[in-house]
Amino acid sequence: MSFTAIERRTPPRLYRSKLFVPGSRPALFEKAAAGPADVICMDLEDAVAPADKDQARDNIVAALNDVNWGDKIVTVRINGLDTNFCYRDVLALVEKGGERLDSIMIPKVGTGADVYAIDMLITQASSHVGRKKKIGLEVIIETTLGLTNIDDICTASKRLESLHFGSADYAASQGMRTTNIGGGNADYVMLTDKHPDAARERHWNDLWHYPLFRMCQAARAHGIVPIDGPFGDYSDPDGFRVQAMRTAILGCEGKWAIHPSQVALANEIYTPPQKEFERAEAILAAMKDAQEKGLGAVALNGVLIDAASIRQAQVIVQQMAMIREKSKA
Repeated sequence: MSFTAIERRTPPRLYRSKLFVPGSRPALFEKAAAGPADVICMDLEDAVAPADKDQARDNIVAALNDVNWGDKIVTVRINGLDTNFCYRDVLALVEKGGERLDSIMIPKVGTGADVYAIDMLITQASSHVGRKKKIGLEVIIETTLGLTNIDDICTASKRLESLHFGSADYAASQGMRTTNIGGGNADYVMLTDKHPDAARERHWNDLWHYPLFRMCQAARAHGIVPIDGPFGDYSDPDGFRVQAMRTAILGCEGKWAIHPSQVALANEIYTPPQKEFERAEAILAAMKDAQEKGLGAVALNGVLIDAASIRQAQVIVQQMAMIREKSKA
């Protein structure tokens, strides 16, 4: 291990599903609070028309004070730094939103200075009203500028807790010829080698692999949680499932739900499979036995396990413990 240790910035929490609720539809707040999502994000940005943004902000401030959010992580996506809504969003949430708000999500972050600017506003407003609870920051990587500057972004504020990937705006930023929000594209393919006796097969490639991999890599290098963003076609649960499975394997701890029907899918997919949990428990038991015998590594069912195996297993066992604890609540 390097002498430079990577410490997770927040204690382990469940981020499997992040349900977005428009700030302009306050009738949905109570239902979201009572639902199965791990995280609720009340939205002031894309889901709210410009004419409704002031009222949506008031709705969210009221909900932060009045709604019983239980054990959920509660966040709010503010408007972008290129709008005149942004600073008013931050000041209203911090100064009037009570102590229930967990974090503020910043859209379309391009540089570390964007994060620093919102941190400054939060810090000054928190000091002014004497807030007791520290408000975290969430960042959406959804531009080529943001992906290019991702390491600078990750170190811009000690408030930063998570990175999220926004595929639609990222595609527009890069000039990609696709209108999908997540998922594949029939033209992004490779052909098998030409052979006179066989037809050439088409193999689809993943449009989003590189930016998602890079985001996960940067997040883990800085002790931040990576979260996959939206899958636009909420009538396609199979497409959502495949997209989420890929990002879970890459290292994402959860995914956005833009429709309530996607929450159960996300909770299922980002819960470790039972066979992985059982193997993780077996690894920890085998390594404990090995340590008691003075051994550095042992085999489990014909597969070598060592200190790295312990770290992998501990993550899975800890996550399952949190999931089981939540199911009791």
